[in-house]
Amino acid sequence: MKPTDNPRALLQGLEQRARRRFGQHFLHDRGVVRRMVRGARVSEGDPVVEIGPGLGILTEELLSLGVNLTAVELDRDLAAYLRERFPDLHLVEGDAARVDWSEVCPGSDWSVVANLPYNVGTTLVMNLLRMPERFKSITVMLQMEVVQRMMADPGSKTYGALSVQVQARSLPRFVLKLPPGAFHPPPKVDSAVIQLQVWPAPRIGDATPALFDKVVRASFAHRRKTLRNSLSGSWGREKADAALALSGIDGSRRAEQLSVEAYVALADAVTRL
Repeated sequence: MKPTDNPRALLQGLEQRARRRFGQHFLHDRGVVRRMVRGARVSEGDPVVEIGPGLGILTEELLSLGVNLTAVELDRDLAAYLRERFPDLHLVEGDAARVDWSEVCPGSDWSVVANLPYNVGTTLVMNLLRMPERFKSITVMLQMEVVQRMMADPGSKTYGALSVQVQARSLPRFVLKLPPGAFHPPPKVDSAVIQLQVWPAPRIGDATPALFDKVVRASFAHRRKTLRNSLSGSWGREKADAALALSGIDGSRRAEQLSVEAYVALADAVTRL
């Protein structure tokens, strides 16, 4: 495969047609790309899906490893460019938020590797985490602030519903931090790569995933309120008090003080009532 020309120069010819409304920033630092792929821990023959390949700098690095790569690209002009540049690439033209993942990634044990658009990154990661039967790892580039929230510990300012929902479904691992200058155009925020090793099933006890998420969201809906008051807004005071008593959690505590395990116990209690 012919090495890529300077991605900055390539982008100058494409960016008038590229849909910047998708919120995508294009990587041009090859050293960063190599570190990201190493952090993904994928190897020859592994099924890998890349979301939003853009100009293909990450695509090229993944293909050089011999992975079984599928790419999903929404922008039709970038898709046409990728087909010309990587004629053997399995490219799906569509919106990653709407595609049928059972068709795009048939079977199981897929790894996701992607530089995600900031405006859809969090939602997309959560959607993928809700399919543990299909994806075993998710290595993505996001805003540093989002990565910090995903990895946050109880009691910290960044710990919230996203922290609990991600950590109940995966083991997060920080890979690297990137400055704005690693992209074109440069974003206004720092970015980071995180790898999520997806649990074979979410670690949420007997609660359904939907109920677990509802309990977590309700708990964090009003951070200044106590758990008792926050939960009462969704289940009423009587049921909230009963769930707190059954789980052994002090209702005067606040949401950010509870561990993931405590939320599992709380969701279990709500399930049994």
